[in-house]
Amino acid sequence: MRQTEVMRREVWTVPAPGGAGGTVIAYGHWGTPVLFFPAEGGAAGDLEEHGIVDALSAPLERGELKLYAVDTHDESTWADTSIPCEERARRHEHYHSWLVDQVAPAIHGDCGGAVKVAAAGISMGAFHAVNLTLRRADMFPHAVGMSGNYDPSTWHPWGERGDSLYFNNPFAYVANAEGEHLDWLRHSAFVQLVAGSGEWEHHPTWALESSRALADLLGRKGIPNHLDVWGEDADHDWPTWRRMVAVHVAALGGRP
Repeated sequence: MRQTEVMRREVWTVPAPGGAGGTVIAYGHWGTPVLFFPAEGGAAGDLEEHGIVDALSAPLERGELKLYAVDTHDESTWADTSIPCEERARRHEHYHSWLVDQVAPAIHGDCGGAVKVAAAGISMGAFHAVNLTLRRADMFPHAVGMSGNYDPSTWHPWGERGDSLYFNNPFAYVANAEGEHLDWLRHSAFVQLVAGSGEWEHHPTWALESSRALADLLGRKGIPNHLDVWGEDADHDWPTWRRMVAVHVAALGGRP
């Protein structure tokens, strides 16, 4: 990371009652808080190591953004293909609870109150961000998902499928949303989807196809969203994600 006199950086260890917690790295002094998820199996420090923090240095230094990079628990949840899909989803619920019950209050304390927090992520981190907003738009009303695949039922699927997988699959629970809950989503959530057309954005990640399909579903349900498809020079890799965050995460600066 490019060091400056005004760039604030703090490392937090956020515990989880009865389970594994993780690390959050906070950057910036003031501005719109953004909880940022790295790629599959990643750690909070990945964003600094791969230039994502540098790509956001200007809005961070101007006090427009506060960035909170967070660990994933993917290795014991979605990435553990030795266990069936439903068990992966059950384990993810512990991670979801940690984010909502422990990480979010830590961010609120840092911001001086129970502010709304945007969610952003790359690759599998995009799934985390979008899923979090669609499930808890009261806390995380705005998501930016970059190069994501949003259908966990397609990730090396096998075994039983039950409620845990259903309620972590936007293609399932959004498709069936109706009534007051759907009205709430329409008024509470906004999802920005970004995908490239370059290498690995098709096979094997299917990020482009999944992003288009989710944007179509959200549109049919009347849930505010926008899809930004980049060209063939936008691969499923860090150089592309640095460019994407400089456009779409930087734009969150100054939002209430």
